[in-house]
Amino acid sequence: MVNKKLRTEQITRLFEAILCLENVEEAYRFFEDLCTVGELQSLAQRFEVAKLLASGMTYDKIVARTGMSTATISRIKRCLDYGADGYRLVLERLEKS
Repeated sequence: MVNKKLRTEQITRLFEAILCLENVEEAYRFFEDLCTVGELQSLAQRFEVAKLLASGMTYDKIVARTGMSTATISRIKRCLDYGADGYRLVLERLEKS
């Protein structure tokens, strides 16, 4: 279940904007305007860690590969295990495509 605090008009409009993007090039253009380079790299790194955790990679190997702190890896692991299943939903869809 999605956190009720996230369900605001502004966040809904942001997600609707993201859903109207038609391809990766449009996503690059939108997110370049929306985020700093550091913010976008951080989001990408978190998603990579989720992918590695879902594949069964150990924390030590993930730290060595990504440089991400074990605290952040642990937070992502909690989301995979007890979160809203957003990571798993996307990872499964990407695996199918």
